[in-house]
Amino acid sequence: MDATSLAMPDSHPPPSLLRRAKRITTRESFDAVWPDLSRCVVVEVDLRGALSPDRALACDRTVLLGCALDPELAAELTAKGALVIPRFGDLPYDPLRARLYRPSELMEGYDSRLSSTTDYRIYAHFVENGRFAPDVFESLAQRLHDYAIDEALRELVIAKDRRIVAIMGGHAEPRGGAEYRRAARTAWLLARRGYFVASGGGPGIMEAANLGAYLSRYEAPETLDAAIEILARAPRFAALGEEAPAYVDAAEEVLRRYPDGQGSLAIPTWFYGHEPTNLFGMHIAKYFSNGLREDTLLAIAVSGVVFCPGSAGTTQEIFMDAAQNHYETYGASSPMTFLGTDRYEKETHLFATVRELAEGRPYADQLLCSDDPDTVAAFIDAHAPSGPLSTRGG
Repeated sequence: MDATSLAMPDSHPPPSLLRRAKRITTRESFDAVWPDLSRCVVVEVDLRGALSPDRALACDRTVLLGCALDPELAAELTAKGALVIPRFGDLPYDPLRARLYRPSELMEGYDSRLSSTTDYRIYAHFVENGRFAPDVFESLAQRLHDYAIDEALRELVIAKDRRIVAIMGGHAEPRGGAEYRRAARTAWLLARRGYFVASGGGPGIMEAANLGAYLSRYEAPETLDAAIEILARAPRFAALGEEAPAYVDAAEEVLRRYPDGQGSLAIPTWFYGHEPTNLFGMHIAKYFSNGLREDTLLAIAVSGVVFCPGSAGTTQEIFMDAAQNHYETYGASSPMTFLGTDRYEKETHLFATVRELAEGRPYADQLLCSDDPDTVAAFIDAHAPSGPLSTRGG
């Protein structure tokens, strides 16, 4: 799976996607197709005891990942051409996981030190085992993990017909800051309009985006203001390996006070593993590969992207998104909105650059720079591509 298959328009599904492998994660769904396993990827299903080799067994492009198998069946599957990959050894992460992360899973073990969490243990392992040049065992494990995240993300994004807007911006913006508040307000408005909000999964603007979406089930805008006041007691994030009780406690207080939040998506990476877990992104697609993570986040933002102030990373994402729109990489263009006239019209002139680049292209009419969250949300509503996502990606 790649980002192309997540964002492909309904009218042009490529032939390769129409022949996608069926992903099987339960014994029930396995039994429904047995013995024809052609184009099936079977992930961590216990197949011991009740199955024996079958003469009609078909294994064209069949892959079994981490399944428990009796030796006889394993030998027959291999003989018929199936690729059988057993469970990996002792790793702090599961390369073959079948679902996205939840904040509680990444925060497991927290005792006021972020270094005690599962999130940090995975990051430390990543650094110690070749962040830039891992050996073949670690490379294979990481890539299978990111493939598994891809597939779990597909189920969330496509199977549920999500209209997705990504909100991008700097990780250093403090809780309670003006840009933090505007980003949170924009996410709140978009989520209340029925959009599924996605962020890069870190602190700063990214946390604000997931916070605003989380609180969108609460009708009173004052609820969002009250939550931000709680968070502003600990405005700056601590690195993942440091003690951060005040930072985490403030987020947990918001979750306790407002328990009925709306789900949203966070897509972080262990490449930037110093960033703490974002507790407001209920669905977390965390990758080892930062390049895959960035491209995927922009690709699935079919309904548009909101660029809040940020530094070099946000600037890179602006031009990545502009390239996708310029060449209609995924079959159509989507709105690019810039929330911050000082940053994008006065300090950097990035909005003017993108507008000049877009001249004569369809996305020229999908550009906006404003300081008003209501204006941004209304613009996306008026300019987002229409149609469900259910057939995108096959």
